This record gives sequence, C-alpha cells and structure tokens, in this order.
Amino acid sequence: MRSRQYGPDLTPPWKRQQPAPEVPADPGLVVEEVSTGFCGAVIRCEKTAQGLTVTLEDRFGKHRVFPLEPRGFLLEGRVVTLVRPAAARAPQGPVRTASGSLAVPGARARVARAGRIYVEGRHDAELVERVWGDDLRIEGVVVEYLEGVDDLPAVVRSFSPGPDARLGVLVDHLVPGSKESRIAAEVTGEHVLVVGHPYIDVWEAVKPSSVGIPEWPRVPRGEDWKTGVCAALGWPSNTGAAWQRILSAVGSYKDLEPALLGRVEELIDFVTVPVG
Repeated sequence: MRSRQYGPDLTPPWKRQQPAPEVPADPGLVVEEVSTGFCGAVIRCEKTAQGLTVTLEDRFGKHRVFPLEPRGFLLEGRVVTLVRPAAARAPQGPVRTASGSLAVPGARARVARAGRIYVEGRHDAELVERVWGDDLRIEGVVVEYLEGVDDLPAVVRSFSPGPDARLGVLVDHLVPGSKESRIAAEVTGEHVLVVGHPYIDVWEAVKPSSVGIPEWPRVPRGEDWKTGVCAALGWPSNTGAAWQRILSAVGSYKDLEPALLGRVEELIDFVTVPVG
C-alpha cells in the first residue's frame, strides 16, 4: 500500500485564505481600511520606527495613519495588500533627508560633539529628531530637552559653554516682553545662542494643512492650550495621543512652518561651525 505524504497545512483548500493582490499606495488612491472602515485617499507612504505606514485623508480632511499589513485594505470592494510605490522603493536622483539635506548613503553617526542643543519640552525634541535626526547624527550633535525655560540659567551654568563646547537653545514663544525673552537675555553669550519661535507650543509649528485642519484654534488666555486645542478640534482629550497624531503627519521639513525651520538650522550651524 502506497503511503501519502502530507504537507504541514491540513486546511482544506476551500478554506485557505488566498493571497490578496498587491497594489502600490500611490498618492490619490482611494481605499478603505478593513478593521476601522476609514475610507480616504493616500497622502503619503513612509517608513517609520514601527514599520511601513500609509496616511489616508477622508473627504472631511481628516488624516489617519495605518500600517501596511497584508490584506489590510479594500479597493473598490476587493481586499488588497498595499505596498510602497515603486518610486518610494527606488528613488531616482539624489536622496535627501527629511530636512532637505543631501543624504550620505552608508554614513556612520559621528562621535558626539561637546556642544549641545537644548529644546524646551519632549515634543520639541521628538519633532527635531523626526526632521533633522539624520543630519544631527552625521554632525555628532546631541539634542536634549528642558523641562521648562525656568531651568535654563541653571543648565547653562552647569554646562559651562566654551569655544569647543557651544550651547544652542530653542525656546517656545520667544517674543518681546515675554518671560522667555527675559530669561534668554540672562544667559545669552559668546558661546551660547538662544533662539525661539513665536508659537505658544511647538504643535503650532506644524502646518495645519499637514495635520488636516484649516487652522490652529485660538485658545482663551488662562486655559491649558493643548487641552483647548483638542476640545476645539473635537479630538479626544488625551494630549499625548493628539501629539502622536500630529507628529505622524510630519514627513519632512515641508510640513513645518518657516519660523521653526530657520531657527533649528541656525542652532545646528552655531554648534557645528568651528570658532574663528
């Protein structure tokens, strides 16, 4: 009697899940995410720390980010697997970093300089890393964050800036007459550069169009700004989740306001250009 050789999969053929066709996630392609039912047009497809993701925009301008998983979307009622567009997988011409600089393929991170850049708050640090991270690693610049601008004088004294260890600081809401401007005036020196943007919070430095909103809401004085923004936009009151939503909408420097771009570039130049 002849023996039969069985494969490891004993699922009957009619119950086996067939592979879904692969469809490039080209900008403008309209699909529906299978688990949430969110329907929208592809805005961008990018590689993140969590893997490949796609950003969809619905007809109301709302953005959602989803992982590129097999059989994860419906296209005209058919289950499909979205994949990165060919242009994204094999870019033509010079490759640029998120900050717009020419990328250096295979470049290793430089040994950290003595100089540092401090930014006011964790969200600021995460945004700087997202856009300028590649550039900073090549230049050997470390970014640290302040819990608050009130700590700045003590940080500067402890750091002891000098010709070979310059200190750059990015401050929120640095406008004439503000508390931030008075503190900045106390610590500015030959080897310390304090710059700032005019926004109440770094959230505002992200272009509203990138987040899918017409503008950043005005929050009454005395009310927590982030909480007020979430309420005005109809977002859940979880400001941490709101920030992740905003951060995920930033793909490059093009998603940021010029008032922030110029200041960060100025700080990088300050701590990396040799003295003299």
